[in-house]
Amino acid sequence: MPPIVLAHAHADTNPGSGAATAGLRHDLPFDPTHGRDLAALLAVEPPPAPADFASFWRARYAAAGAVEVAPRCGPPTGRIGDVLVHDVSYVSVGGRRIGGWLTLPADGVVTRGCVATHGYGGRERPNPELPPPGAATLWPCLRGLGSRGRFPDLPSRVDAHVLHGIASRESYLHGECAADVWCAASALLELVPAAAGRLDYLGDSFGGGIGALALPWDDRFAAAALTVPSFGHHPLRLTLPCVGSGEAVRGLHARDPRIADVLGYFDAAVAAGRIRIPVQVAAALFDPAVPPPGQFAVYNALAGPRELVVLTAGHFDHPGEAAEAAALRDARHAFLTRDDRAQDSAGRLA
Repeated sequence: MPPIVLAHAHADTNPGSGAATAGLRHDLPFDPTHGRDLAALLAVEPPPAPADFASFWRARYAAAGAVEVAPRCGPPTGRIGDVLVHDVSYVSVGGRRIGGWLTLPADGVVTRGCVATHGYGGRERPNPELPPPGAATLWPCLRGLGSRGRFPDLPSRVDAHVLHGIASRESYLHGECAADVWCAASALLELVPAAAGRLDYLGDSFGGGIGALALPWDDRFAAAALTVPSFGHHPLRLTLPCVGSGEAVRGLHARDPRIADVLGYFDAAVAAGRIRIPVQVAAALFDPAVPPPGQFAVYNALAGPRELVVLTAGHFDHPGEAAEAAALRDARHAFLTRDDRAQDSAGRLA
């Protein structure tokens, strides 16, 4: 399926510290475009999957489905725009109670549900501009991160969190973070039954990558929007310097190449090839934290209806950023509220 490019900037792919790259000046010791223009990024193919990739994840989803999530929701603690904010928590795998917020339309009319996750910086409060109006949205702080996801035995620093349990696929923390997403959906549907009519997923950066891992196995979700998704194409990411979580993984891999086998089960691009619901990906041409080839690998691998928003940059302040963020918000809302998802003869969203 050909991509739909809603907004993009031309990339200048000349590398070099302090050079103007994608129209942006920086003093990083590497090129945040990694020498790829849009055409090259759209040609990045996902890596091969482990033979038992699907069975591994189906078993994890089944285990999460057996959890009694026992959600707790307090009275409204405030109002942001058109939504009321409630403190919320629920139980996920391993008996961990995950904290977060529930936002509900102040007029009481719920038209959809949404699970909205966060980047590796965690979340300190909900951002009701992200989901479309009318959404009952659960904003979990996935385990180890954010103001309501911390545990004494789990690291909150990015470079430690991304490596926690990475010695085996059973213990790697990212698998449990995906389970937190599934259990968040269960908690939301228990608290707000009206959300079952239409459940969507929103994830940025870390949350975009974890969402790609979680979505193929959970048929309760109807659509998703992933912004600058991380963890796409680990074999390629291991060759690309960055300032984000991937650099900690690169450093460990240099010392212990065996972790590549574990990473194969937690590759967002591999998982994206199994997502059948409509997905919008916002991917950046320039990103020092999440290498663009990995972001585009997620989009390129999607198996169902898809939409692409090309961003000038991710994880980097730049001129026009506010206007681009507003355009992305509008595009996200339009995508998630589109009722007619019939495809044209080219396989593109009509």
